[in-house]
Amino acid sequence: MAAWGWMMGLAVLLGVGPGAAGAMTLHQQEIAAWRASRVERLTAPEGWLSLVGLHWVETGKTTTLGNGDGVDVDLGRGPVHLGELEWQDDKVYFVAAPKSGAMVGEAVVERVELLPADAREPVRVHFGDTASLELIERGGRHALRVRDSAAPARAGFSGISYFDIDPTWRIEARFERYPEPRTIEVATVVGTLEAYPNPGRIVFERDGKAHSIEALVEEGSEAYFLIIADRSSGKETYGMARYLYAGPEQGDRIVIDFNRAYNPPCVFTDYATCPMPPEGNRLDLYVAAGEKIYRGKH
Repeated sequence: MAAWGWMMGLAVLLGVGPGAAGAMTLHQQEIAAWRASRVERLTAPEGWLSLVGLHWVETGKTTTLGNGDGVDVDLGRGPVHLGELEWQDDKVYFVAAPKSGAMVGEAVVERVELLPADAREPVRVHFGDTASLELIERGGRHALRVRDSAAPARAGFSGISYFDIDPTWRIEARFERYPEPRTIEVATVVGTLEAYPNPGRIVFERDGKAHSIEALVEEGSEAYFLIIADRSSGKETYGMARYLYAGPEQGDRIVIDFNRAYNPPCVFTDYATCPMPPEGNRLDLYVAAGEKIYRGKH
């Protein structure tokens, strides 16, 4: 039963009947499994669909947090007085208000350092019945990211539309490493700049033309982060960009599978800080693969 259920799930993601599920190629199965995992992460209680707030805070200033008037940052949920942010040197601490019920993990918290969301072990403070907050840093600025597992966007998730899986969009490309280390400053939708290591570019051919994508490095990832726009952007796909990962490379070869191109978080919420395509990553190519425009509301 478990194996049959798994194949049925793949069939649904591929848009084929249950009789065709067993005839899927290995590549189709891999992409369908990736899609299922992607939706599972997106719809998780603290996935992107639960993001309901982004509150910029002043570095070095004690900031009160709560729900309603009388606090510096109105989180829109939880107790009237949740606590405050305190700064000590370059560290940020959350100090809970008495009887706020704030927790980290399974423990009620009084004071805790807020390690940012991109840290190896980030700290997330839970409050109210369904909400949580965490610290992020973007371009030297700090903000509180607030999630709520009861968010309307999560409750109303309407599924993702895809192009048909096409094996010709799984491309063996060439990785051209730059002779010297370099970085690229990437603009975000909230007006900040993020510096990414940029060790090389990915070069491939499609429809008789050569195309290239600047490869970015995220801390802790062996794969390269690719931010692309193409001729489908704003038509069948999200106008700003889509994301995907490729690699690691094998010598000077690397596989890039555009069937794994996916919508950035700002498709699903107004409170994401999505990076936009760097110069050179706007392709003169209609990429008819991966995720299409999300038709649901956020």
